Amino acid sequence: MRLVSLLAAMAGLALVGILVGYFGADAVFRSLLAVGWAGFVTICLIHLALMAAMGIAWWALLPGTKLWISIWGRLVRDAGSEVLPLSQVGGYLLGARAIVVAGIPGTTAAASTIVDVSLEFVSQIAFTGLALGWLIRLWPAAPIAVPVAIGLAVAVILAVGLLVAQRHGFDLIDHLAGVLGRNWLENTAAGAAALHAAINAIYQQRSRLGASFVIHLVCWIAATSEVWLALRFAGAPLDFGVVLVIEGLLYAVRSVAFAVPNAVGVQEGAYILLGGSFGLTPEMALALSLLKRARDLTLGLPVLAACQLFEGRRLWRRAAALEPR
Repeated sequence: MRLVSLLAAMAGLALVGILVGYFGADAVFRSLLAVGWAGFVTICLIHLALMAAMGIAWWALLPGTKLWISIWGRLVRDAGSEVLPLSQVGGYLLGARAIVVAGIPGTTAAASTIVDVSLEFVSQIAFTGLALGWLIRLWPAAPIAVPVAIGLAVAVILAVGLLVAQRHGFDLIDHLAGVLGRNWLENTAAGAAALHAAINAIYQQRSRLGASFVIHLVCWIAATSEVWLALRFAGAPLDFGVVLVIEGLLYAVRSVAFAVPNAVGVQEGAYILLGGSFGLTPEMALALSLLKRARDLTLGLPVLAACQLFEGRRLWRRAAALEPR
């Protein structure tokens, strides 16, 4: 699996290089620099605030815990997904690990991560639905409307299946263990039962689930402002509704390509195709994608460095405690 991810990342990087070379590296970087330092800093600050808000959405599922823990976990999750050559699943694991190190029980961390990611996925479907509706409003005969609608319907079915599996799927493991004998899969069944109980406890808190979903949806919509502002700083403005359509469909494409680390190449190609439908030049489309990657590196590298520092100090203290006196 790691080899497949590595090959996908290498293929994506090659595609980015080809696209930049084809449309002209000078033109792409001129478009990128047109945003300016003020624009770049503004976009980074907005994104940092949105990550903190998504940390609050996670915190809503962890009553009785400190707010900073979930915000820190969200920062690590996003840094792992967008900076390291990992799939999104790898980022989820890093985020869960971060809050475990901060004192959250492992089962609780895993259960809350599963539910939080699920709610974010459902809110993304709602965001894509909003983008599709706006697309039809702006361009009733848009050729991509039908395939997007079909993909959205499939995503809804997958989301329903995901939520049902979380509530009832673990019962199959308990049943299997009962049929095959107490000793068979005993550890697996016990761990699954604990995780199932933790997930059910979260789903019983309806108001907290609703709050988390709403925060995620608001963050999806608010994130559109980053690209909207970047285009204004670069002197190539588009209406907010148009940018919302582009971003909503872009992240739908990224979700389909979740196995590609950082969606390298996928994001760039999608920006060119989607942006071109609304008058965005390929050079500016590539510049926007590279701007996002620069933003992710700027915010993610310090987080990963701090995470490594905390892990190192933790291991050093553990080793010091085990030394004979």
